[in-house]
Amino acid sequence: MRTKVIVNPMAAKGRMAKRWPWYRARLEAALGPLDVSFTERAGDATRWACEAVRSGVERFVVLGGDGSVNETLNGMLSSGVDASRLTLSPMPAGTGNDTCRGVGVPLDPAAAIDALATRPTRPLDVMRVELSGLDGAPVTRHGLILVSFGAPAAISRNASASRWMKRLGSVAYYLATPPVVLTYAARATRIAIDGAPAEERALFGGMIAGLPNGGGGMKLVPPARPDDGLLDMVELGRIGRLEALFKLMPKLYDGGHLAHPSVSLRQGMRSIRLESGDAETLVDLDGETVGRLPATVTVLPNAIRVPDFR
Repeated sequence: MRTKVIVNPMAAKGRMAKRWPWYRARLEAALGPLDVSFTERAGDATRWACEAVRSGVERFVVLGGDGSVNETLNGMLSSGVDASRLTLSPMPAGTGNDTCRGVGVPLDPAAAIDALATRPTRPLDVMRVELSGLDGAPVTRHGLILVSFGAPAAISRNASASRWMKRLGSVAYYLATPPVVLTYAARATRIAIDGAPAEERALFGGMIAGLPNGGGGMKLVPPARPDDGLLDMVELGRIGRLEALFKLMPKLYDGGHLAHPSVSLRQGMRSIRLESGDAETLVDLDGETVGRLPATVTVLPNAIRVPDFR
């Protein structure tokens, strides 16, 4: 199997560049000679993955954070080649490692690398998001972890606003949360499920999941499964600002927020159409602000493959 290794030297709070010799030795022992590229700017991983697929590469090993994994995924799916036969192998080399957590990759790098050559692969679902970009132009992106809108997307944007905050991992979300919660207002949101007529309600925001976790290990949508061909969505209704800060936020790590009366869970969907009124409602995909509502999220069953660490 031809393999491409994509390395973000700034991953792991900037420590990947120093750790690379160790990773290289382990990867060469497991896989043989390596074809390696180092990212320098946003978009590099997407471009290289697309080119590599067209040249016959079948497996991508990503040493970087969830953003690098997402870029590689989008390159694989934009190549024009059937990606269902391609393997994406995220390694626990970032800060949050939510993709690894969600698909079962060991968080011990040595164990994750040593198993690459011997583990079978399994199919994985992908989420396709079609929305209005920040510049107003239509955008289509793919993701594995989470599509968030409203307040959660605004919090993610603030947490990613500076490099030093991104290095804090999940702590960055806690630091970015109070300013949003204390100023954000619930807004009318129309939701259409699987082509049915839209329903409207006031929402603080919501999260559509491909994987159960996000935000550096938070169990945001615990029932979500990466290979069931379905979407799960958590809706955040009207909730007091202080209650959101002191009662809801602390429960995100164990999934206890789902028991709150203003939080609801929907399961078993294949497509979700979201629209809002006049107020701008941001959309975040796998930790990156990708645009604003309106947006349509569709599940692509068995779209790629990942190592089977189950």
